[in-house]
Amino acid sequence: MSQDTLFKAAYPYGADVLALPAADPGAVARWVARIFGMTEVERTDDPVPSVILERDGVRIGFAANGGDPEQDGAAILVRDIDRAAQDITANGGTIGNRRVDTREDGRFEVFFVVAPDGLCYYFHQPVADAGA
Repeated sequence: MSQDTLFKAAYPYGADVLALPAADPGAVARWVARIFGMTEVERTDDPVPSVILERDGVRIGFAANGGDPEQDGAAILVRDIDRAAQDITANGGTIGNRRVDTREDGRFEVFFVVAPDGLCYYFHQPVADAGA
């Protein structure tokens, strides 16, 4: 993996990281692309309008699937949590609740970004990787 890559993986809170609920997938994708530095790689209207974005080989997507955006989101594993926070704020985003979480799989530096539609993004990096 290149040292320039930032995103390592993405995981859904709900069922599918490629179909996060959105009333207007195009609008959500434009916001996420701008704030997170992602690129649109796929758009479809069948069976429902959807858009998929990618950065560093990691994909997340949005679909008009009737789900509630305020009850869903994605966890994004990053190589450098400080760089992620700097990039997001430089692009006009707001990070919140920065802290260290202890889970059964280790300790993680984390922060949250809530999109205008209510989708919540949990950015995280293992503490042992901090500054790597």
